[in-house]
Amino acid sequence: MKEKPIVYQMFPRIMTNMESECVADGSYEQNGSGKFNGLTEKTLKSIRSLGVTHVWYTGVIEMATKTAFPGIPADNPNVVKGQAGSPYAIKDYYDVSPALAEDVDKRMDEFQALVERTHDAGLKVLLDFVPNHTARVYHSDVAPDGIDDFGAHDNIGMFFTPNNNYYYITNQQFAPDFDLGAEGDTPYVEFPAKATGNDCFTAFCGKTDWYETVKLNYGVDPWQHKGYYDPIPDTWLRMLHILRFWASKGIDGFRCDMVFMVPVEFWHWAIPQVKGDYPGLIFIGEIYDVSLYHTFLNYCGFDYLYDKVNLYDTLVGIERNNVSAAQLTGCWQTVDGIGDRMLNFLENHDEVRFASPAFAGDPMKVVPHLVVSAMMSKGPFMLYYGQELGEPARDNEGFAGDNNRTTIFDYWSLDTLRRWYNNGLCSTAHLTAHEKWLRNLYKRVLTLCNKSAAVREGAFFDLMYVNLQQPDFDPHRLYSFVRYTDTDVLLFLVNFADRSQDVHLNVPDLCYDMAGIAEGDYKVEDLLWKQPHVFTMQRGQQTMLKIGPHDALILPLKKVKPTNNAK
Repeated sequence: MKEKPIVYQMFPRIMTNMESECVADGSYEQNGSGKFNGLTEKTLKSIRSLGVTHVWYTGVIEMATKTAFPGIPADNPNVVKGQAGSPYAIKDYYDVSPALAEDVDKRMDEFQALVERTHDAGLKVLLDFVPNHTARVYHSDVAPDGIDDFGAHDNIGMFFTPNNNYYYITNQQFAPDFDLGAEGDTPYVEFPAKATGNDCFTAFCGKTDWYETVKLNYGVDPWQHKGYYDPIPDTWLRMLHILRFWASKGIDGFRCDMVFMVPVEFWHWAIPQVKGDYPGLIFIGEIYDVSLYHTFLNYCGFDYLYDKVNLYDTLVGIERNNVSAAQLTGCWQTVDGIGDRMLNFLENHDEVRFASPAFAGDPMKVVPHLVVSAMMSKGPFMLYYGQELGEPARDNEGFAGDNNRTTIFDYWSLDTLRRWYNNGLCSTAHLTAHEKWLRNLYKRVLTLCNKSAAVREGAFFDLMYVNLQQPDFDPHRLYSFVRYTDTDVLLFLVNFADRSQDVHLNVPDLCYDMAGIAEGDYKVEDLLWKQPHVFTMQRGQQTMLKIGPHDALILPLKKVKPTNNAK
């Protein structure tokens, strides 16, 4: 049976941290950190019970940090964001963060034990692959024999040469528009300056740039807009080795950061080689350009891509900007033919929390968004840790500030997760009634994603085109579609409005024929709430339904019985 991936993204550093008195911009000693070992069998099985199939452990590979650990000095604080550091400023691709280990000397052993526990809980493991940039200072103290650091053999007198790992602003010191001596006892000095990770090819980046990172060179001359790929650039070979290294640890896939900032030729070359060695490994690409979707799927070899700028942005618009629900039709049309390879989500570490004022302001409004995002296609759905509890991201954690997101830069702990984790008991005993309701909602929806054949592997039929001009159907706040297989049919109706609606729904003959819907009177329980609904399905007649505010109906329909023409 083909599985619909349900991905749970978490930061182990925060997920199991039980420190209840965190202070803004607090140190490791003040605020503490969750550990690999805190993700016990019980914790993982509880996550699995939500319907989750994959866990994306974020912030695992060693990043630059202001914290010193035994045998591991702190990085210069002037080019580190937050006390903990950015998980996307990698300083050692061959190591894991010491903050996540109870015994720093055995940190990789603790990580590998976590991979095994995750598998034992019936879950697969995803890790970040960060190909576009490193921390400003990169050094591996545990790299395999024969593996030198990035930049170790660079010609620093050249802005660009194909085999350099970095780009150098020659004869110019790194001179951003902020003080490189403001923190600590030693100013940060970089001469010559390296290009900053967000394609800032000067020495004069600002606070809004990715100043904690430096851009990697994949053989592309940014001034000539030309790639030099024969012979294979050194950075390609290093990155292929890193992918194989982590694949050898038993993980099941990579979430690849900012894939469009790396030449497509690299992915076309690397992904098939890694998959040749590790069949079944999946690659998920973070991308923000719809026009590149086909290229990254069909040429580069990615299994799935983020659909942020298409479906996610439309759902935000429906909630925040008075965008009509009818615009959802354009979302599936935009990715028609590849929709089942789009990863959908309502939250991740880059986006605001759904329950925050910047999105819905109320986690209880999530039902229609969740049903559409998770059930519109066969593609993966991802949720962000604490989302299932309505985490509102109202803390001022330090570097991140009060920005409607959960920090990725600070040592921190979340009240919602602390009360659920409860020192490893992983129970609902300390959750509010609303939090319990919300967690059960996510469990119902996400479990149904693989339990229902129609959702897991069924075809899709959009009902909006026959309802847009109907006087008793509100296309601004309502959206309806059908999912079906040879044996199952489900009718979906969602309401983004803050009022109940009496719906007169048209179902065209084409849908009856394609989905094999049986006509007649129905009395069924909807699959989401187990409430009875009485209605009639009849060609040429409207189906009369009632739906509550911010709600969804998932109604099982009967199939036409096959005609036996055998003699």
